[in-house]
Amino acid sequence: MTPHLISIYALVLMFIVATIWPINMGVLAFVGAFLVGTLLAAQTTKDIIAGFPGGLFLTLVGITWLFALAQNNGTIDWLVRMAVRAVKGRIGAIPWIMFGISALLTSVGAVSPGAVAIVAPIALGFAFRYHISPLLMGLMVVHGAQAGGFSPISIYGGITNGVVQEAGLPLSAMTTFAASFFVNAAVALILFMVLGGRRLMSARDAVEPVRVPHVEIARAATGPQIFGDSEAEALSRRISEEAGGDSNRLVAEVEEGNQPDGTPYQIFTLAGLVLLAVLVLAFNLDIGFVALTIGLALALWNPTMQKRAMAQVAWPEIMLITGVSTYVAVLDHMGTIDFVGESVAGMASPMLAALMLFFIGAVVSAFASSTAVLGSLIPLAVPFLQGENSVGAIGFIAGMAVASTIVDVSPFSTNGALVLANAHGVDRQAFFRKLLSYGALVTVVAPVVLWLIFVVLPG
Repeated sequence: MTPHLISIYALVLMFIVATIWPINMGVLAFVGAFLVGTLLAAQTTKDIIAGFPGGLFLTLVGITWLFALAQNNGTIDWLVRMAVRAVKGRIGAIPWIMFGISALLTSVGAVSPGAVAIVAPIALGFAFRYHISPLLMGLMVVHGAQAGGFSPISIYGGITNGVVQEAGLPLSAMTTFAASFFVNAAVALILFMVLGGRRLMSARDAVEPVRVPHVEIARAATGPQIFGDSEAEALSRRISEEAGGDSNRLVAEVEEGNQPDGTPYQIFTLAGLVLLAVLVLAFNLDIGFVALTIGLALALWNPTMQKRAMAQVAWPEIMLITGVSTYVAVLDHMGTIDFVGESVAGMASPMLAALMLFFIGAVVSAFASSTAVLGSLIPLAVPFLQGENSVGAIGFIAGMAVASTIVDVSPFSTNGALVLANAHGVDRQAFFRKLLSYGALVTVVAPVVLWLIFVVLPG
């Protein structure tokens, strides 16, 4: 058995173990990266650590910490109340507003994870308050971000168009953009109808559009372990009871959810969130560093208010995502991804090769960078996109672009991880399983549907 096959089987085994037992898959992936990297890929531990996704780690930590601060000082509640007044109680419009905002941000140049990181906490706050399916709201945000992701001035669009030009293939930037927008919008419509949208459309008179109670988008850990005292874990229940229930009075010195609207601190927080969007979208600064910087300014303003925020960072999800990404980096280093792609590209039937590349793009992108997938797989397709029996290049590129990005709803991708990290007020394990199931369904079904639409029918 070749090292490439062993590394793929190891990844499958991680999924099985994490599904059967309540073990964080990130731990399995880190151990797998160590074993596979050192035993099969001749990597040193320094090489393996170099594959750790530092940018993704900073994004998840920075954005969840910043929005935990915004929740604790009442800014999230204030924003939700203002937004509810704006929609005038039309609850059914809220998911589509979030879809549209995400699409607008990515279409004008925002990185997809950046748009999701900005919109998802607010969207899931709405879901928590109005009993909207958090799965629906999270998926509307992600599909919205992907809908606008291939405009000619977007990040995905620029990368894809550049790769296509370098490969000497025909280019139609608007075809790719239209394909991404309409496919994601169609999927969003189906999700809206299946996950309770029809009920939401008739819910306008059932809610009060002004009175909005506290919206919890992040919850702190309780007990002494928040200070790193893990050996006192057994005392957590007693300490929690002495502290008065769920809230740990050791750190919760300011009661959350009772802040008045429009305080100077909230205005400063709102200005920070706007500044985050401007710096990330207009100046292409790293969202993780910017979020941490703005969060530090908020913490210095009111040190007491911020003390719970670090315990509200989604550490289990961060462990999971960074672990899997590190393992994928090992696979990339040892050439497993290139091995699979080249094996498929050498198939005799161009149509079948196109389908297999759609599948590879979807599966790999569900765990790794979509931009890296697009940059590596499109050049591999050149041999069967040229010649007498070639597949239509424009349709293939459009389908490949969508297949490699629509799967970013996976909880192992950056967008899916951000949704998972901000899905509070729900059973996290159950929500993870739902997100994983939907991601798996999309990964299996989308390549076939897109292959039929963009490759088979035009041919």
